[in-house]
Amino acid sequence: MAMTNFAFALEMQVRDYECDLQGIVNNAVYQNYLEHCRHKFLLSVGLDFAQMHMDGIDAVVIKAEIEYKFPLKPGDDFYVRLKPRRQGRLRIIFDQEIVRKADEKLILKARITTALTKNGRPFPSDLFVKKLEDSGIVIDEL
Repeated sequence: MAMTNFAFALEMQVRDYECDLQGIVNNAVYQNYLEHCRHKFLLSVGLDFAQMHMDGIDAVVIKAEIEYKFPLKPGDDFYVRLKPRRQGRLRIIFDQEIVRKADEKLILKARITTALTKNGRPFPSDLFVKKLEDSGIVIDEL
């Protein structure tokens, strides 16, 4: 999952309360970072996650694969990067990385698989893909 052409990157900083007794970011917190990046990405292309929900459309995580490489510590600045891909008509895959800003050290690699639902039923990702393409983002098929 080597990525060089990211569609989006978000800069963040580790907050003290996100760390465990070992003085490193708790493993579960990384999923919050990944999700925050996905939501900001959607907003950047004109898709409001909250508005989509009010319209009956939800993007649901159905699988999360995370490879932890190196821990972040309090005060670390880092980037969360993503590249969306399509898998069939129903799934959108987000390949994501977290990289420490100071030295570009890879912290983790993730592949988050999502599916759209409308009123609780599977919903084709065509609307999502069109919005991305209209924003100039190329979405590859997996």
